[in-house]
Amino acid sequence: MSHLLGVNQTSLASAMTILRLTLHVLAATVWVGGQFVVAGLVPTARALGADVPRKVATAFARLAWPAFALLIVTGFWNYAAVDHANATNSWNAVFGIKMITVLAAGLGVALHTRAKTAKARGAYAAVGLFASIAALALGVALAG
Repeated sequence: MSHLLGVNQTSLASAMTILRLTLHVLAATVWVGGQFVVAGLVPTARALGADVPRKVATAFARLAWPAFALLIVTGFWNYAAVDHANATNSWNAVFGIKMITVLAAGLGVALHTRAKTAKARGAYAAVGLFASIAALALGVALAG
């Protein structure tokens, strides 16, 4: 079964690896998945009142930004756990690209929250979401 999942080992991860990866995946679930959930709730929120989408977004931000911070912390922890002596040029390139997408995700979402027009909010939301998805996919690639 492990071969079918792309895993070349038959032993279980250590407790610290389980903790590190669980926290990282949980934070990514909140950050990336939450963006999809909020986007799906916006039409209903608008129907409930003009200020409701802003209130929903503010409530989500109270969860999303700590999740983003946890992603950063556990991301450094993940990086520290890598055997850099055996990291390939491809792995290093993908890692660099992932760091750019992480920065773009945070910046896109931050600019979305500060945008004054609906057009700007939509554009920055798209940047934040697509960069978040890219960072997620690149993180899976780095897992090897």
